[in-house]
Amino acid sequence: MSNQRLVLRDPQSIGATGSARLLGRQLIEDGHITTPDLVHALELQSKMDAQLGEILVAEGLITPHTLLQTLATQANAQLVDLEHDPPRINLAKTLPATLCLQYEVVPWLRIADTLLVATSSPLEFEQLRVAMGNAPLTLLPVVADPRQIQQQITRLYGEQLAQKAMTQVPASESCRNWGETNLLQSRKVAVCGMVLLCIISLFPYWALSIVMLWATATLTLTIGIKSVGFIAQITHKPPAQPPQSPAFRLPKVSVMVPLLHEKEIAGALIKRLEKLTYPKSLLDIVLVLEASDTITRATIARTQLPDWIRVVEVPDAKGLTTKPRAMNYALDFCRGSIVGVWDAEDAPEPGQIEKVVTRFDQAPENVVCLQGVLDFYNSGENWISRCFTIEYATWWRVVLPGIAKLGFVIPLGGTTLFFKRNALEQLGRWDAHNVTEDADLGVRLARHGYVTELIPTVTYEEANCRPWRWVRQRSRWLKGFMITYCVHMRDPKQLMRDLGFKRFMGLQMIFLATFSQFAFAPVLWSFWITIFGYTHPIQNILSETAILALIVLFFIAEILNITMNMTAVSSPSRRHLMKWVLTMPLYFTLATLASYKALYEMIVMPFYWDKTEHGVSKERFFLEFVDA
Repeated sequence: MSNQRLVLRDPQSIGATGSARLLGRQLIEDGHITTPDLVHALELQSKMDAQLGEILVAEGLITPHTLLQTLATQANAQLVDLEHDPPRINLAKTLPATLCLQYEVVPWLRIADTLLVATSSPLEFEQLRVAMGNAPLTLLPVVADPRQIQQQITRLYGEQLAQKAMTQVPASESCRNWGETNLLQSRKVAVCGMVLLCIISLFPYWALSIVMLWATATLTLTIGIKSVGFIAQITHKPPAQPPQSPAFRLPKVSVMVPLLHEKEIAGALIKRLEKLTYPKSLLDIVLVLEASDTITRATIARTQLPDWIRVVEVPDAKGLTTKPRAMNYALDFCRGSIVGVWDAEDAPEPGQIEKVVTRFDQAPENVVCLQGVLDFYNSGENWISRCFTIEYATWWRVVLPGIAKLGFVIPLGGTTLFFKRNALEQLGRWDAHNVTEDADLGVRLARHGYVTELIPTVTYEEANCRPWRWVRQRSRWLKGFMITYCVHMRDPKQLMRDLGFKRFMGLQMIFLATFSQFAFAPVLWSFWITIFGYTHPIQNILSETAILALIVLFFIAEILNITMNMTAVSSPSRRHLMKWVLTMPLYFTLATLASYKALYEMIVMPFYWDKTEHGVSKERFFLEFVDA
């Protein structure tokens, strides 16, 4: 047992503090570093928000174990191995989980009224004592590996923290009550469906007319927002180069990478992340795994992780395995004041973090989220990957930048997102039940007065290039879009007060109109029968002038789409996609199928996460980054 290995010391001497310079002196006296090594590390520390020991480890001047031994000697505390001597479960009652997370400590052993607490930063232990106030226990430090401390926090408090991760967002802004059904609600849905079928069967022409008018109205809204975004983007003059900002202390940045059932991606991911140029002592990469995911755990076990990459295992939760729940849980273990998200297949530009921290330093206080540009590295895989790349290029490089310049709500992507951590915490993090937690968070940011900006940095992903996998991924996006829309439209008046009229209407265009266009596209496609000499049923109701106006509208929409697509792929690195632009209407037929799958799942399994499989592309990733 742990107390058998404990070497009791003078309680007055345990935890005696020292300065960073004293730590360096201790390391020199013990022969671990030289004076020039210490001078170099202290010079780096003056420019970054990192502890001296972290810098020495990141620079390869000492090992993590040497640092822990030296800290234990300096604090006159014992170095313990939590893997061989773990704390008892009942010790969870002695310290609240919030303090354990905040100070990265865990209760290790209780002897009468003395509680020995494992920490990797004994010089900061006094802060924990102050936070505990007039606690009945005397707190004394022992030194342990931070990864072991994290594991024991999960062991002692994991179930409690996992439960909390599911309900971080207030119920009024969450979709977690969406799936609550009972017999009465089921009957209401069935009755509404029967009434709708009766109306369609009794008045087929009028039903078709209503659907046609709705499809036309949403098409008009879609054309509207695409047009203004496109015009804003091509006419906008790039801002003048900002003056060189004064030097600032670089912050610690945590980036979460959620993984699930990844067989091949882990090794490639780590090789890509190793190319990041941000100081490794300030980089905290957190690989987020589900506790039950033995596949990914086995994959990572075969890979040597550097000190700045660690794993957080998320305890299982009955009936809910979603990316936002996992990120809510993992956020408690992040160490950075800036928190980012990358996906498993991502390859960020090497200098991406530098751009993020520089922009946060220069931006106004209300800018709390930065969204990077997404692109694909396997655009030549097949027809679907080519069209997917054209679609992404049009959205991320043409439409979305224009929408952002006009001040509309930005629906976030699921990756290359960076947040000021304090704002993310105040907002309630992610909605654990929403399958497009990114889009929902973008709306909540705007409603609470925060600003999201796009930054010119690119992350390369793997385009989903298999038809059914593409449909599954897009159906999850569309389902989440509609659930997000319905959640925020619970009180339209309040939503308009929060966003203002312009952004309120923009929300209708981006969410409702987009989904409607995919779902009702077959109604618009039906006009093609007139080319072959057939009479369209709508001609029995609408005048020739109205039908002509519809045809002109469809023509304008297609010309606009083609123009934007060609503009998006006009750069030298993407010009090879130009000839595929004319096939985009055929490509979007898959989205219509996805919209019907999304509608079905909204009713029967709203929280089902249809995971995208990664690592299926035959194309090798290239590390010669093209222009942003």
